[in-house]
Amino acid sequence: MAAQFTDPASLAALTSLDDPVRRRLYEYVVERDEPISREAAAAAVGIGRTLAAYHLDKLADGGLLAVSYQRPAGRGGPGAGRPAKLYTRTADEIVVSVPPRDYLLLARLLVSSIEQDAGGAVRSALSTAARATGRQAAVDADGDMVAALRDCGYLPQSDADGSITLRNCPFHSVAKDHLEVVCGLNLQLVEGVIDGSSAPGARAELSPRQGRCCVLVHGA
Repeated sequence: MAAQFTDPASLAALTSLDDPVRRRLYEYVVERDEPISREAAAAAVGIGRTLAAYHLDKLADGGLLAVSYQRPAGRGGPGAGRPAKLYTRTADEIVVSVPPRDYLLLARLLVSSIEQDAGGAVRSALSTAARATGRQAAVDADGDMVAALRDCGYLPQSDADGSITLRNCPFHSVAKDHLEVVCGLNLQLVEGVIDGSSAPGARAELSPRQGRCCVLVHGA
């Protein structure tokens, strides 16, 4: 779900990121897959736990982070104490447009039209455009594949086996209802990034996983 236009809550949430400490905490949490404790977040940005808790709760209140509760491993039952409050990135989107615009509606209309393209000409044109866009992103990033992927809206994570996991889908709101078209676009876009990068031995493949982009990069 995306909150759009000049919704006061959306504006307030984004404005809260003007605070440099709060923004650093937000960036630290969203860069990680696992839920983050107040203690870990505080240590990561070099502030006290109480101050970190204040800012993390403000981010959660604004819908920028999700909250869960968990007891440490091996601790349970009476006397175990209160479970720790943990924070992670939310799947919800906050979109603010002044004056009001609805680019998500436009994207859905275009994707719906592509799905009705019986001849395949529109799909082919989309693939060509996506690949060219990815290639240009890599050129603009001086061949740095990870930087180019970030510029395209992905959250790339370099894994120990040399692969790159894309920890989000930049087109999630559209992909939910138009998975085939959007996953195909993702693949072409990422392949374009590889084409223009300094890692020509890398390859992209479709590898759908919950909470991830459907594309996985090998040999990076």
